[in-house]
Formats: sequence, structure tokens, C-alpha cells
Amino acid sequence: MSSPPIQFSDAFTTDVPNSKEAEIALQCAKQLAGLKGKTFRLSGSGRSKETVELPAKAIRILSHILRQMGNGNALTVFPTNTQLTTQQAADLLGVSRPFLVKLLETGAIPFHKVGTHRRVIYEDVFRYKADIDSKRREVLAELTKQAQDLDLGY
Repeated sequence: MSSPPIQFSDAFTTDVPNSKEAEIALQCAKQLAGLKGKTFRLSGSGRSKETVELPAKAIRILSHILRQMGNGNALTVFPTNTQLTTQQAADLLGVSRPFLVKLLETGAIPFHKVGTHRRVIYEDVFRYKADIDSKRREVLAELTKQAQDLDLGY
């Protein structure tokens, strides 16, 4: 029996950390950085004697979150199979909703319909963004090379 898809509302959003939280987060991230490939055991303080063992992948994710917090950034974390509305997907890409709908209709990003509403999977939007970003870098590298070949002072 498969579980229902995780919805965007299941996302976990943090507030921008204050300076004390950022400082603590950076210290924790530095401590976790040395634990690559190892499991880690968290234990409660005070009366709590419970321990939780974290797998190596969770430590890497936690370390990344702590580094971002240490840099003063807020984060939103949600599963890659999260279903997004067209507006949410457009917001993630930084484009208008009508432009995103054109991308969907041309097949650039897969989608499915729930009734009459289009839904996209976060992972598909992220993959599209990564592909576009990669192509942009290639074009910029080519333009830079041409400018250098033409001695345009770049």
C-alpha cells in the first residue's frame, strides 16, 4: 500500500536565524564536518538519557543546513517528490506562471493533472533549473572565450 504524495504544505520552513543561533549553527557545522561517512549518536542532556543514531547522509544534510543558518540564511526543506502548483513552481524558477505553463505544455517539464489543475514534482522543476543553469554557464564560458580571443578587455 503506497502512501499519498507529500504536498507542498508538508515543507519545513525556518526563520532567519539571529546572531546567536547563527554562531551556534556554524560551530555545530564545523564539528559535523569531520564526521564524513560515519554515523553519529545524539544524546539528550539532563535527565533525558535517550540517544538517536543518525546515518551519514542525514549528517551531511544537517551540516549543510547548519552552514546555511550560520551564514544567516533561512531555509525551506521539503521532499523531492513534493507536488507543486504551477504558481509555486514558477516562484521557484523565478518566472511568471504563464511562462511556466508554456514550459509544461511544450514538455520541458513533466506535469500531471489533478482534476483541471496542473501539478509538477519538485524534483522535475529542480532538474529543469539545473539543466538551464548548466546551459547558461556553457554559453557564458563561450562568450568569455570569444571576448578574450577578440581582446575586448574582459
